[in-house]
Amino acid sequence: MVGPRATKRYQVCFSGMACRLQYIFEFTPFIARNEGVYLVVALDVHRERPIAEQGEIKRFYRTVDIERYHGHGANLGKKAAGTGCFFFYVCAMADNVALEESDEQDLYEHLRIVVDKGQALLRIDKFLMNRVENASRNRIQHAITAGTVLVNGQPIKASYKIKPLDTISVVLPHPPRDTEIYPENIPLDIPYEDDDLLIVNKPAGMVVHPGYNNYTGTLVNALAYHFSSLPELPGNDGRPGLVHRIDKDTSGLLVVGKNEWALTYLAKQFFDHSISRKYIALVWGDIAEEGTITGYIGRSAKDRKVMAVYDDEEKGKWSVTHYRVLERLGYVTLIECQLETGRTHQIRAHLQSVGHPLFNDAVYGGDRILKGTVFSKYKQFVENCFALLPRQALHAQSLGFMHPTTREPMAFHTPLPDDFRLCLEKWRGYVSHQEPG
Repeated sequence: MVGPRATKRYQVCFSGMACRLQYIFEFTPFIARNEGVYLVVALDVHRERPIAEQGEIKRFYRTVDIERYHGHGANLGKKAAGTGCFFFYVCAMADNVALEESDEQDLYEHLRIVVDKGQALLRIDKFLMNRVENASRNRIQHAITAGTVLVNGQPIKASYKIKPLDTISVVLPHPPRDTEIYPENIPLDIPYEDDDLLIVNKPAGMVVHPGYNNYTGTLVNALAYHFSSLPELPGNDGRPGLVHRIDKDTSGLLVVGKNEWALTYLAKQFFDHSISRKYIALVWGDIAEEGTITGYIGRSAKDRKVMAVYDDEEKGKWSVTHYRVLERLGYVTLIECQLETGRTHQIRAHLQSVGHPLFNDAVYGGDRILKGTVFSKYKQFVENCFALLPRQALHAQSLGFMHPTTREPMAFHTPLPDDFRLCLEKWRGYVSHQEPG
């Protein structure tokens, strides 16, 4: 939970002396969560420098520690003037801030075991008890239930019996501590760059940062080669320069911070939802002219790789997507989506929830014919469109924000990539042939 509701629910205030008495600090642009550590990062009232340069950074190691401070110093604000104190407000439940647009699944392989050829059938929880140091059976069963133990790449039940040559993987949502980013000479399309930031036009098929089964060939590997000393946000180890992400098979624009100040300032804008992000999407069906889709996005109970939209706030994170129709093309519609929040697979899950999944989105059911005729000629036409655009039809077309140093508004736009453009041309041709006369 983020925003005003989280602030009201878990607001913490404590004070410390600033080096310069004339500064009164506001709290917090954002909070980064790192393995249970809540790290406060703040700027002065003019947002000119991080609070770390002026005083302490407070860490809480358990949520209970934060709750213990609840309400402390609530009346200190009136005493602030002239005292040189700065004040901290911690939203304990603030999450997904530093890399808000979390389109990847963030699973990192921590352990891999290939079962011996002569291994007899044995329950996997018993097998792992003998192979994983300091792991109780109860803890292993919890990990299996949570879906972090995979056999041959698939989640299993604790009752599963291992077989010879099974490959067992333990995956977790954070990288191993010894994970290293290896620079790779991968060409990048950089429409803009200055001393503080750069804009990358990411092609479809490129993963943004290393994760489970994607340790090389990522945008981060390329950035490490072209820019040797990019900073990292607290709690986002292994993701230098990143303040947001887009999915592997989504093309389009990303902003990368080149120094700590730029990274902090950009992350603050993502936290405030003041950054403008617009996507172009091709969806199945005749969607309403414009609208807003909302709901709580969380992992599906049926498939952890898929996100679902819930009405219950306990099941997910609040999400908002605005859209408007750009062009109707018979059985599909071209729309523009504007993100108010940035959740995992937000646009894809939202559009699927209202019955209009993205064209050729294999994860959310858009990779089959959902609208149209039953004729074989039409089926072949759609298959040809799938071949032209072998991914979900989603493109991050525009990005707007305030520059960290100049404070000037920046706006960037990139045209549709060839695969998306050719698919649209094919649908336009189909529609023109269906019109009478």
